[in-house]
Amino acid sequence: MPVSAKPAKTQTAGPARGSLLGVEKLPARDITALLELARRMDPLKTRPALRGKRVLLLFYEPSTRTRTSFEIAAQALGAATSLVLSSGSSVEKGESLLDTAYTLRAVGVDAIVVRHPNSGAPHLMANYLDIPVINAGDGMHEHPTQALLDAYTILRHKKKLSGLQVTIVGDVYHSRVARSAIHLFSKLGARVTLCGPPELLPEIAATLVEGLRITRSSEEAVRGADVIMVLRLQRERLAGLKISLPDYISRYQITLARLRLAAPEALLMHPGPINRGLELTWEAADCEQSVIVEEVSNGVPVRMAVLARALGKGP
Repeated sequence: MPVSAKPAKTQTAGPARGSLLGVEKLPARDITALLELARRMDPLKTRPALRGKRVLLLFYEPSTRTRTSFEIAAQALGAATSLVLSSGSSVEKGESLLDTAYTLRAVGVDAIVVRHPNSGAPHLMANYLDIPVINAGDGMHEHPTQALLDAYTILRHKKKLSGLQVTIVGDVYHSRVARSAIHLFSKLGARVTLCGPPELLPEIAATLVEGLRITRSSEEAVRGADVIMVLRLQRERLAGLKISLPDYISRYQITLARLRLAAPEALLMHPGPINRGLELTWEAADCEQSVIVEEVSNGVPVRMAVLARALGKGP
């Protein structure tokens, strides 16, 4: 699936107003405004402010939570939605990303939500389209709405992010969720600690933002933490690495015993899908401190806020 094919049209002056491509360059005030707007969103009560608008969901990778919550969010605001998957579309015939984008724009969509396996794909689209583009996950780069819904979830339990100790455990190297979370939490004043084996957490990760801390000890990482975010580990990515699955489980799996080292009111988070018995135990996943299911639920009001902002109905 070509991404960098020669564009057929002139590059625009920049992404359309309302586009959300990442957190790294998103000002803290915009993050705060989106979170405040999300607090006012109720899928069952919000007026249909986007009635007459068309939102296109363009997914080149499988998705359950993100795709479904974007669809429900758009429909809750009164927008019509269409879903285009790479399988069964012209993408299978070799159509470039930009030609697909031009085609979808030509049929009259007002915004495009895109997930793509290549980092930077949403940015490429946004630079050649005159409608908002929302990044629903691009390669190993960013997943901005996941970071927003995670922040929203934390703020449902904590007064503010500033000053909180947030620990992220697992495969940081491959995780677009981690990258967006690191940028967002740091912008809002949290202290972020990363934990994982060197193969999945290189030292260079500490340069992402100022003040990041890296440790190889999960006990040290979770001690006193206010929030523990566990990242999904794909077994196939361990192939060829110097770490075995049993060793990873022994050293980095989040258990009830390790949770007890955290702050008394610590939150346990996971972007999903969960590999129970691998990244965390069954007991930890379902404990009172777990807000994993709540994260999924909170994806709807957060994505409602993102869509409202994209189509001129928000800050």
